[in-house]
Amino acid sequence: MKTRLVTGYLVLQFLAIAATAVGFIVFFVNSSLDGMYVEEIIVKVAADSIVRDATGTAVVEVTPELAKLRNETPAIWFAARLGDGNTVTFGRVPAEFASLVDHLDKLASADMRGQFAPFTLSAIVRQASGPIGDMKIIAHGRVKPFTALITLASNIVAITIFLTLALVSIVATPMIVKCALAGVIKTAEEAQGIDAERRGLRLSEDKVPREVGPLVRAFNEALGRLDEGYDRQHRFIASAAHELRTPIAILRMKIDAAKDKGMRSLLPDVSRLANLSEQLLDLHRLDNGTPSDRTDLVVLARSVAGDMAPMLIASGKTIEVVVVQPGSIMGNAGSIERVLTNLIQNAVEHGGDKVVVRIGGPVLEVEDNGPGIPGEEHERVFEPFHRLRPRSSGTGLGLDLVKQVVIHHRGSVTIATASSGGTIMRLKFPAVRD
Repeated sequence: MKTRLVTGYLVLQFLAIAATAVGFIVFFVNSSLDGMYVEEIIVKVAADSIVRDATGTAVVEVTPELAKLRNETPAIWFAARLGDGNTVTFGRVPAEFASLVDHLDKLASADMRGQFAPFTLSAIVRQASGPIGDMKIIAHGRVKPFTALITLASNIVAITIFLTLALVSIVATPMIVKCALAGVIKTAEEAQGIDAERRGLRLSEDKVPREVGPLVRAFNEALGRLDEGYDRQHRFIASAAHELRTPIAILRMKIDAAKDKGMRSLLPDVSRLANLSEQLLDLHRLDNGTPSDRTDLVVLARSVAGDMAPMLIASGKTIEVVVVQPGSIMGNAGSIERVLTNLIQNAVEHGGDKVVVRIGGPVLEVEDNGPGIPGEEHERVFEPFHRLRPRSSGTGLGLDLVKQVVIHHRGSVTIATASSGGTIMRLKFPAVRD
């Protein structure tokens, strides 16, 4: 938009200036300023040729310059009124100017243009200085059409004006447009900072152009409606997850107390459901500013592994915690525990028979020895309800919730392939400075 405005304005301005310049030239060329004008060189040549002879009388000495002019213009003539009141003439002064010679000292300057050949009535009156002092000269010499002078002068003036205005336009126009659009640029930068994690922000209307104001207000109103819709949906999900906690807890107690193996085989699914409902509540808590504490990842990983070990061993699986480098993060311990539980459950269900939880500073990894996840699916598995195998168990929400919780902690989650061909889920959090 800025480029289009600047370019369009400059092109329009250049066309207007060019049209004005052309009109200026055409006006003078076609005006009534016709006739022939005398070149100024004759004045200096005439003044330099007037000297005093041995008796002190002012006379004309034919200098090389004067001789050259006389050869070019045989009808050359001039008359000079000296400072002592005497006059000196050269050539045949037209009768029309003869009476003017004695009054030259009363004229500042003059330009006469003859209209008929041989244009001997074209003359100029100028103040000059020569070997014998100051004098006033009326002269006729080499002539040119007056329109040529006007054309030259008008061209010089027009080009000067054109270049000056063009330079001013090139420098000033982008600055003016930049100042006019500064508010729009600032508003665009504000818009780039709005996302689902930073709701409630609105675009500033203070410095935007008046014409853009309605668009900014409409956009802010749309953001308000989106925030309201998100909040309603979020409250509904949180309420539903909260309401599910009691039925899930009761169901889990009944399955734990059941002696039927078929009933007890449902325990992993119920545990997964309980974990997902808690993760939904975690997102609600994080959105509402749940306080973050310093969390030791080694202690957390060992606690989760210890809680899940009996269930894993009963199903013929193994779990191991490997500490490459102790690490701590700032976050909600309960949320991170449920994230790790979710990843271990995924590794057990979709992986092999061994799970390794690895801590390397602020990086937490869950590795399995299963068939792995194809490279083209590494991003898609984090989408809600996406499954690698259509008939696999689970809700399809686990990894999506994992990613959201990690992002709330200003971390990232990525997938890598283990040396065994299995999957490594890598969570990277900001390091905590001591």
